[in-house]
Amino acid sequence: MEEAIVLYPSPPIGHLISMVELGKLLLTQNPSLYIHILITSVPYDSGSTAPYIANVAATIPSIKFHHLPTVTLPSTKTTHHEELTSEVLRLSNPHVREELLSISKNYTIHGLVVDVFCCAALSVAKELSIPGYHFSSSGAGVLAIFLYFPTIHNTTTKSLKDLNSLLHIPGVPPIPSSDMPIPVLDRDDKSYENFLDSSSSFPESAGIVVNTFASLEARAVKTLSEGLCVPNNRTPPIYCIGPLIATEGPKDDAGTRNGTALECLTWLDSQPVGSVVFLCFGSLGLFSKEQLREIAFGLERSGHRGLWVVRNPPSDKKSVALSAHPNIDLDSLLPEGFLDRTKERGLVLKSWAPQVAVLNHPSVGGFVSHCGWNSVLEAVCAGVPLVAWPLYAEQRLNRIFLVEEMKLALPMNESDNGFVSSAEVEERVLGLMESEEGKLIRERAIAMKIAAQAALNEGGSSRVALSKLVESWKDK
Repeated sequence: MEEAIVLYPSPPIGHLISMVELGKLLLTQNPSLYIHILITSVPYDSGSTAPYIANVAATIPSIKFHHLPTVTLPSTKTTHHEELTSEVLRLSNPHVREELLSISKNYTIHGLVVDVFCCAALSVAKELSIPGYHFSSSGAGVLAIFLYFPTIHNTTTKSLKDLNSLLHIPGVPPIPSSDMPIPVLDRDDKSYENFLDSSSSFPESAGIVVNTFASLEARAVKTLSEGLCVPNNRTPPIYCIGPLIATEGPKDDAGTRNGTALECLTWLDSQPVGSVVFLCFGSLGLFSKEQLREIAFGLERSGHRGLWVVRNPPSDKKSVALSAHPNIDLDSLLPEGFLDRTKERGLVLKSWAPQVAVLNHPSVGGFVSHCGWNSVLEAVCAGVPLVAWPLYAEQRLNRIFLVEEMKLALPMNESDNGFVSSAEVEERVLGLMESEEGKLIRERAIAMKIAAQAALNEGGSSRVALSKLVESWKDK
């Protein structure tokens, strides 16, 4: 029978893209392998995946997609997409079992690889005697915290939101308890319980595949490899195989997107080398109208050239998009006259930009980012320094690593209610583009771009880790 690996990503487009890239990487190591990817749907806008899936399926015959039946959620008041996702994936287990049994009729399945939200499926893999692997689409620092989380849980009876202290976790800088992801701040929250269950399942897996590379997160990778985050020497093998980034994003609205890509890349062609600040906040990140205006004033006062992707504000004060907001009226969102005053040195795009192409354009000299891990790696591979402005999920942790550990970013500092003033935006843009500290960060970013490439080359740390992962299947 043919050999296969089954990948099971959670629904948001960023998670799917990371898993597809993992599948492509596995095919470079073992071209005769078949990659089967299980797809679930959720009751919120997780980014349109259908055109992306169709494109991958049409261009890479060895990657096959399996759409699991839609599950019916019990009536729930939650709008937290982490909670909704966890519930959908938990209820999908019977469908995962059926699909694995169906695939195994024609293929020898070497492993089921799940991402952090899909841990519930590992019990199904165990029942069917299929080795279960975790794929950490965040970095080694987040993984260290994740593995250590049961220990944090056992050392306090307080919720993290009430601790008001630094968490000392092996392999990472001290973490303010308030910077932990929102789903784990309240001990009595269902999402906290889900997170604890997931982190407790990691040591039971056959291995953990991490989208990072050793020299980017040297201390965290070393700590993980030495097994210091899990008690009783129970850390499974760690395979750092990154950086995995998609060279192209999803192809939905292809006509609109091609036009946008052409417009912004043509505009960048006419700008001086290293002069443009790129502001983009991921597929789910949203700002209020008030916050958009502060960004505009800060950017304008900095005097620097900017390429800024603007999305409609949320209707419900959330910083995460739960549904699409198609029509964007820039004139009503941005300060009066802003577009006219900045037209010679700025371009504002609606909703989307070809981020990888933009970051790799020679005119781009800095990136104001929400610190989603995919975006961090894209910036690292392009050698572009960052201003770290986290919005949701594990992004506050990424800001700490970027600023304190990797020294590839300046932090955007928000007030207690999460609001960032125009003065702060101005100061950080100026700091990145003009200060001595900004210059040092830029030099480190360029050096890390070279290190990223070296990790993927023959004999590089990530290439070696990948071959060890593939070899491990032969031993199973």
